[in-house]
Amino acid sequence: MQKTLTFLTLLIAASLACNFAATPPAPVPATEEFAKPENTPAPAFTASPIPATETFTPLPPPTATITATTIPVAESLKAVVTAELLSCRYGPGAEYLYLYGLRQGANIELIGRTEGNNWVEVAGKNLCWVNAKYLNIQGEQENLRITYPAEYKLPVSPYYAPPSVLNAVRDPNNPNQVTVTWTDVTLRAGDEEDANMFIYIIEVWRCEGGKIIFDPLASNYPEVTFTDESGCSAPSHGRVFFQEKHGFAGPAEIPWPAH
Repeated sequence: MQKTLTFLTLLIAASLACNFAATPPAPVPATEEFAKPENTPAPAFTASPIPATETFTPLPPPTATITATTIPVAESLKAVVTAELLSCRYGPGAEYLYLYGLRQGANIELIGRTEGNNWVEVAGKNLCWVNAKYLNIQGEQENLRITYPAEYKLPVSPYYAPPSVLNAVRDPNNPNQVTVTWTDVTLRAGDEEDANMFIYIIEVWRCEGGKIIFDPLASNYPEVTFTDESGCSAPSHGRVFFQEKHGFAGPAEIPWPAH
């Protein structure tokens, strides 16, 4: 009996040994860390669109700011007479009536000027005008206010009626030449200032070289001719006075002829 059990035990052990030899061990699963990648194609790269930013608008180039140059206005300027004897006249020109004389070295005060010629207004009890080229002015003459004709009036003659302008025409052969005629006024004896006095003062603001020039002309006949070109930004204009020793009759405005 003992032998029989031993034999059975050996037989079972041999059978189990055969079973172990025939069945291969189960493979150990690989961990995730060392897993071999599958042989599959890599996914195609798809670029993600860049989100749109704000549209860039370039700033406009800086614009040049034009600043008008303002000439400082002087209420008055000091000046010294340089001529031996300088005439101070009722109007801004050499042919206006004489008021008084200024000797060399005289200190005067200037309070105004014309626009278009070189005459300046002298302060005092009796206002009058002198040619600035015979002065040593302390400051810039252009800084004085323009006082003629808006702020200064010629003394009026109580004895004569003003002339009347008859015509103002341009020469058909030279359109820059203007001739003005007016009614004649007879000067009575004793009403002349002196033998050199002109009885007509013709004030014209005329265009020459692109600039308006103030030109006080003088005549003893009721006619005058002068140059007036085109090309000025301001219109030309003029007027006629009759002059006698007590003052001025007028003015008579000139109807300006077109170019």
